[in-house]
Amino acid sequence: MIEFRIDRRSGVSTYVQIIQQVKQAMRLGLLGPGDRLPTAREVVEATAVNPNTVLKAYRELERESLVEARRGVGTFVTRSLASELTAVEAPLRRDLEDWMSRAKSGGLAVEAVDALYAAVRDEHFHAEGPNAT
Repeated sequence: MIEFRIDRRSGVSTYVQIIQQVKQAMRLGLLGPGDRLPTAREVVEATAVNPNTVLKAYRELERESLVEARRGVGTFVTRSLASELTAVEAPLRRDLEDWMSRAKSGGLAVEAVDALYAAVRDEHFHAEGPNAT
């Protein structure tokens, strides 16, 4: 089951963080069709967020047809966002884990890693011109 980590200093609203974390878990194959999300009460107990915030996030996920609320039973994932390339055991993930390990052992702070990653990502996914991917 997913455990939410809420960063109150991030500037991202709590309900959006919950949505992002559910989608990320779905993309990585950690959550798949039929898996139950924690109840609002469980999330509140673990994170001390307002129950309405959790319910708002779950309603948005339901609106996007990613989850389904079943009265008296819980909220369940209805489809997968994972692919072979994003699975936990995928070669690309292992390569990224190796890179992260080298970056950390090389002394890069998480902010520097984020900046470097974002710069390279943007070069490859947001580049203009004939060679853009």
